Amino acid sequence: MKGKILVIGSTNTDMTAFCAKMPAPGETVLGNDFVMGPGGKGANQAVAAKRLDGDVKFICKVGDDIFGENTIRHFKEEGLDTSGVMISKKPSGVALITVDDSAENCIVVASGANNDYTEEDIRSCKKAIEDCDILLMQLEIPVPAVLEAAKIAREAGKTVVLNPAPAIDLPDEIFRHISLFIPNQHELAKYSGIPVSGEESAAAAAKAMMSKGVGRLIVTMGSKGSLVCQEEETTFVPARKVDAVDTTGAGDCYCGALCVALSEGESLMDAASFATKAAAVAVQRPGAQVAMPFRREIVD
Repeated sequence: MKGKILVIGSTNTDMTAFCAKMPAPGETVLGNDFVMGPGGKGANQAVAAKRLDGDVKFICKVGDDIFGENTIRHFKEEGLDTSGVMISKKPSGVALITVDDSAENCIVVASGANNDYTEEDIRSCKKAIEDCDILLMQLEIPVPAVLEAAKIAREAGKTVVLNPAPAIDLPDEIFRHISLFIPNQHELAKYSGIPVSGEESAAAAAKAMMSKGVGRLIVTMGSKGSLVCQEEETTFVPARKVDAVDTTGAGDCYCGALCVALSEGESLMDAASFATKAAAVAVQRPGAQVAMPFRREIVD
């Protein structure tokens, strides 16, 4: 029987421009294609998990505007439970994304309704948190809300997964409530205080995070792969070699896929392998949520 996954986080409308190179400060670069579609780290992860056949509920906030209306319609089309969508007086979130010819990206997020989460909002969702098996969160909503949700979930004996992106300041208290921490190298360096440049330094930084209370870690390392850290053991999982088109949302795909595999009773190592396969599919096409693979597309 599948476990229930609850994602609490952000939803945005992504506006993506493709160009040959990233503009320098003060420089104007003529782009090529422009695409507008659904995004936001929370929504990306929720849609990724749903497309991979996860039992998913998503809690988010949108504005009372056309972007919010389109977002809710999109979630329903994806088959997501929209009963947790809250309406804010602030405008819906948007993200401005530039992607260059190397498939690298830079992103500016205008958070809007995503910044309107309160601890009271989270407490109003207590039943949904207590009913789930895995709680997956990110950091595009206010930290007090993330901490409150983590506390409720941990007290209820749930698995709390945090993808600490974007890398913002966190109170040390939050780490004691995290079952699985999924940072990239930059994020791991920030929270551990240890420079991370490869597997050896990542393992040392992961150990430092465990001393703060984090249960287990997976360090995502881009096109190289990921490092799975649990207790005294670290294992590197190489990425699949593919021709990447757009890396936007690749980490979100990884997180969503990982939680699906864990909800199906897979070990952390097997879950990391499944997530690696899913992310390899996602980066071969443009966009964030539109690029998330379906279960039938994941092959060995």
